[in-house]
Amino acid sequence: MGGLSLPLAAEVQSEIARESFTEDSSLTNPLLWAVAWANTSAEFGALCHQAYNLAKLRVELALEKRSSEKPLAVITDIDHTVVHSASYWAYLVEQGVDFFDDALWDEWIPKNLMTPVPGATEFLAFCEEQAVEVFYVTNRDQGEETFDYALRQLQYLDLPFADADHLTVYRETSDKSSSREAIGKSHEVVALLGDNLNDYKRDYYVKDIDERYALMERDREDFGETFILFPNPTDGHWVRAIFGESEPAATDENRQVLMRASARGAWDGI
Repeated sequence: MGGLSLPLAAEVQSEIARESFTEDSSLTNPLLWAVAWANTSAEFGALCHQAYNLAKLRVELALEKRSSEKPLAVITDIDHTVVHSASYWAYLVEQGVDFFDDALWDEWIPKNLMTPVPGATEFLAFCEEQAVEVFYVTNRDQGEETFDYALRQLQYLDLPFADADHLTVYRETSDKSSSREAIGKSHEVVALLGDNLNDYKRDYYVKDIDERYALMERDREDFGETFILFPNPTDGHWVRAIFGESEPAATDENRQVLMRASARGAWDGI
């Protein structure tokens, strides 16, 4: 296939993203606070442990009160749920990139620079010990090697159930409904783990902030029960609700959109 090589394509895209984002303005990069929090705060780690503690509790309760002859299972997302992409986001900030950069992401993925999300290794090992199967369901697209990259990451981190039977990768869509339905037919699913509400229901794939929030309120009893949510302040379909797309371009117009979203409900100063 023709076109720029991956490293060069990433370099060109990043250069375009920085056209009007000068060295001085990089100090006001909107990613700074989010990335600093995710990469340094004990609170971020605590929230991850809290999520996995809840997931473990759900598994323990299911083991005690089994209502089906089906084997028990947990369905989990990968990015920001099982693996932490701290060095990718840190690199964006260091390079003065202020929006998610898909070309750089595709270059970063094969390098296996990810680390386990706090609590992930212990929880997944617990599931394995209890014969509770874990199914990894993710949406990524790095071309024909996408599945192999994801599988190698899980194996590199020596995580349980890191095999082709327990991994599903969607390249063309972020809709995971078919996997949830298929696994639910053969297993009793006791918990869904993810950093994005779309990991639980496709309903959340909307382009309106208030509508998405109302859907969350509708399902509020499910959080901490079947739905186990992980913190992610940098990307996800909450971005789509603001911009109308999940990976908006790094333009001054979109920076203004982000500013307006941040200023919703602002004090009038009086």
